[in-house]
This record gives sequence, C-alpha cells and structure tokens, in this order.
Amino acid sequence: MAKFYEPDLGKDPENPFARDADGKLVRRSYWLDMGDRSIVLIMAQGLGSVLSNDQKRMHLDDIGRGHLKEDVCTIEILPPE
Repeated sequence: MAKFYEPDLGKDPENPFARDADGKLVRRSYWLDMGDRSIVLIMAQGLGSVLSNDQKRMHLDDIGRGHLKEDVCTIEILPPE
C-alpha cells in the first residue's frame, strides 16, 4: 500500500507536502487556496513531479481534488511480455 510522500524537512522545512504525526497536512491552506490549474502544474511539473502516481492520487483525494487525477497522473504503459 502506498504511503503519503514524506519530504526531507531538514532541507526544506516549509515543504507544502509536510505532514504532522497524525498524517495531516501541516500547510493545508497552501493547497486549498490554489486553483485547479495551479495544482495540476505543481503536481505535474513542479514540486509534485517527484511523487509516484499513487502518492499523487492520495494527495489529490486528501485535498479534495480527486477530479484532477487524470490531468496529473501519467499513464503507465507496461511493456509487452
């Protein structure tokens, strides 16, 4: 089962993906104040580009933007066997 992305807070203590001990976003307002287009850009080309597709899906669901999954997550094509 995938876990939420855990950023290195030693390098970037203000990382918007930071979570508290209970797994809740510390900077939730950062995400909630943002429009859909901005979230798509951040998740696809910005800070969120290092996340796996599972982590992106979990994060989008957590911030109430699950409808953006298709715009954010890359399609994984498996090679022929």
